[in-house]
Amino acid sequence: MRSFLYIVTACIVIALAFWAYRENYATQEAIAKTEKLQRDIGATRARLGVLKAEWAYLNRPARLRDLADLNYERLQLAPLRPDQFGRTDQVTYPAPPELPITTPVDISTMNAPTEGQQP
Repeated sequence: MRSFLYIVTACIVIALAFWAYRENYATQEAIAKTEKLQRDIGATRARLGVLKAEWAYLNRPARLRDLADLNYERLQLAPLRPDQFGRTDQVTYPAPPELPITTPVDISTMNAPTEGQQP
């Protein structure tokens, strides 16, 4: 009986060692994937910073003004002037729609106490 317990204990130890071995490699793989994702995120953020800088460079007012002057014949773009804008009090807003009341309810009797109830 004692040898049977030794064999069962040895099998359990071997099974736990195999499980720990597999978990170790699964953990290492998850860590490697996480590190790769972190590197990818860093590279993407750096690329985004470069793209934002390029966008700011391309949208400089002097450059856009030169492009508008260069392509004036084709696009007919002119600079904006203050008199082209209106004031906010000149904006007409649509009137709110009137909601028709189809089934009127008399609210004066809705919460009135009935016989035997106190107000």
